[in-house]
Amino acid sequence: MSFPPYATTGDKIWYYAFRIFSVLIFVFLLFPLLVIIPLSFNSGEMMHYPLQGFSLQWYQDFFGSQRWATAIKNSAIIGFFSMILATILGTVAAVGINRADFPGKQLLLALLISPMMIPLVITALALYLFYGKIGLNDSYLGLIIAHTILGMPFVLITVSATLQGFDYNLMRAGASLGGSPIHVFLNIVMPNIAPGVASGAMFAFATSLDEVVVVLFIAGPEHRTLPRQMFSGIREQLSPTILAAATVLIVVAALLMLVLELLRKRSERLNKPIEGEDA
Repeated sequence: MSFPPYATTGDKIWYYAFRIFSVLIFVFLLFPLLVIIPLSFNSGEMMHYPLQGFSLQWYQDFFGSQRWATAIKNSAIIGFFSMILATILGTVAAVGINRADFPGKQLLLALLISPMMIPLVITALALYLFYGKIGLNDSYLGLIIAHTILGMPFVLITVSATLQGFDYNLMRAGASLGGSPIHVFLNIVMPNIAPGVASGAMFAFATSLDEVVVVLFIAGPEHRTLPRQMFSGIREQLSPTILAAATVLIVVAALLMLVLELLRKRSERLNKPIEGEDA
């Protein structure tokens, strides 16, 4: 690392100290995850070090067991449809809120993102009582709606951030040329905010995949998701298969983060001004 001529000794010390501190924080946050992964390949049933040998039996149990297969299927179904609904609703809400000023705009925005701030146990209890009156407890539809409510704020925030640099004159130009509102939205707005929409969709899916509190309240035996099955396994029968499930979730989360980073870089390339554009 080459420092500028005006850098003092204190600047250099701060430079290295800050980076060492950041690495230590990073290791501290990741260490629990890194401990779990090797244990999922342990041949013994005891979840502690040293490892008794290398084995894939817990992954075979995870992917081959009927109860885990059902949990994976439920998580995939609920996560996919709640992601679609949350993305649609969050995107429409973000465009509507950011396009115009109206009385109560900030109040409406606070209401829409409130599921992020309210403790999950309160949301779960409210949904349980409400679903009990309309018969949506123990159903796919009830879980999908619940996860949509939890995921939509993430879509709203990411799309709103993308819309900060969007020129609404493009929409007016499209309308003046005879384009319908849907045509203008799909062909002018969406290409510009696509990275934010995709990022919000990823966050919504990750939220659904990780959620367990609401599922504990409103899901029945046939609608156990993967986190619910892991929670039940910890309480009822502790097995290293849970470590295999946790490792799979870690890999999925890492892939989602990789996709988000690729989308971010793509968005930066698209928004980067062309050389000589202002000339």
